Amino acid sequence: MKRRARPPLPEHLKFLAPFGPRITELALATRQLMLDEAPEASELVLDAFRAVTSGFSFTVKPGNPFIHIAVYSNWVNLGFNYGKALPDPEGLLQGTGRFVRHIRISALEDLKRPAIVELVRRAVAIAERPPVKLDPISIVGAPHPKRRRPYSS
Repeated sequence: MKRRARPPLPEHLKFLAPFGPRITELALATRQLMLDEAPEASELVLDAFRAVTSGFSFTVKPGNPFIHIAVYSNWVNLGFNYGKALPDPEGLLQGTGRFVRHIRISALEDLKRPAIVELVRRAVAIAERPPVKLDPISIVGAPHPKRRRPYSS
């Protein structure tokens, strides 16, 4: 049985609140899946212009996440920063960039799909790791000065 991931920081919850309970629940469930598969990953949470994002890394370098979560008005994207390199036999990964691919998560049931869990595991397996194991941390970045949100806060 997997251990419960560390709870989100209060600031993270505050960033998610304007999206309403359904999207907040989706975002936190996606985060839970990620941390179930890589509990030793650190997390950088940003309140950006159009989305609240969380990047996960073993190196704690802001520009080095292997998976990210982007929260939008009606869904959550589970992003794979090296998604183009991942085997995707079910064709779930979307995007046409050089490296990054994502899966749109619209319902909690999406997170139970074995193919999605397997993609997360593959991304964790190829992620860069530092020579010395670091304790996982969660960091919240300053909010973007202007934000576009679906609900008033």
